[in-house]
Amino acid sequence: MHRPDDEHLGDLAARLEREDPRFARALGSGRPARPREYRRTSAWGTLAVAVAFLVVGMVLPEGILVAAGLVLAGIAVPLFDPHRDRPHN
Repeated sequence: MHRPDDEHLGDLAARLEREDPRFARALGSGRPARPREYRRTSAWGTLAVAVAFLVVGMVLPEGILVAAGLVLAGIAVPLFDPHRDRPHN
């Protein structure tokens, strides 16, 4: 038997609250926020630190800073993918 639409909506709201409570609260208040998979603050922060390491490593001839900047840039790039938690085929 099919459940009424209200139960489907209730289940959907409960799952949304579990997965991303900030987005669910913002949506309920009428002022929606970006969902978790589209927030990229940590990616931008990591990329900014990587660029800073690269610049400082080039200004002061320090290979370890250049290497650290390149490694951090490599870490930051996948963070920009909004679907990084899903398995790729």
